[in-house]
Amino acid sequence: HPAAIFMNGDVPLAGDVVNDYTVFHNETKIWRDANLRVFPTLGNHEFHGDPQKALDNWWNAFPELHNRRWYATQLGSRIYALFLDSSASLLPGSDQARWVEKQIAGLPSTVDFVMISLHHPPVADIQTHIEVDHNPRPNEIALRDYLSKIAPTTHASFLVSAGHIHNYERAVVDGVTYLVSGGGAAPPYFVERTAQDLYKSILFPNYHYVKLTLQNDRLHAEMYRVVNPEAKTLTVELKDSFDLMVKPR
Repeated sequence: HPAAIFMNGDVPLAGDVVNDYTVFHNETKIWRDANLRVFPTLGNHEFHGDPQKALDNWWNAFPELHNRRWYATQLGSRIYALFLDSSASLLPGSDQARWVEKQIAGLPSTVDFVMISLHHPPVADIQTHIEVDHNPRPNEIALRDYLSKIAPTTHASFLVSAGHIHNYERAVVDGVTYLVSGGGAAPPYFVERTAQDLYKSILFPNYHYVKLTLQNDRLHAEMYRVVNPEAKTLTVELKDSFDLMVKPR
């Protein structure tokens, strides 16, 4: 019974196909039965096909988000979360970038952690041979550069979680923790891990989820990996963990 579930985009395979959302609806019935709060993020697959039809399908699936392509929520007094649309501009001066800046500038004084979910990663292992078109783009690098500038002067610690790359990666840039958490049901992508990647396991594939637990002095994170995705009964193992500490006031 988690307090919230974050999804980093690509909920449907094709956003303009209603049946793809029917599949999602059926597969997540257990979440609704448990009255869990689900916070989704738009990915590139949400826009496959007719963009307007795809958006209409998205808002029909998540009516509470109608006409909002990016939004924010607060979980208790200590966690603030931003859900961004990386298919829209994040470049300086864009509507979304100005909105992000306003959200960060107006954080309640009680907030210790800011979590940002988006689909395309601002930080990832740079690939030179395979899936090179999934390397960080200027649009998301602009968000990384903004966070590098603002993080040292903000009391809250930042955690950015992206998808798009069907694997798991973890890095810290200028005090901001970045995850690639794209290990859902899509075909897995092998990645060549670089020196900045703090996840060193050579195991593949990495179907996984990340569990975050708020503690008095930290946000504790654990990555659970599916041991054998071909097994009839799926089991998971703890393969990575890290902490974001509360900054002194």
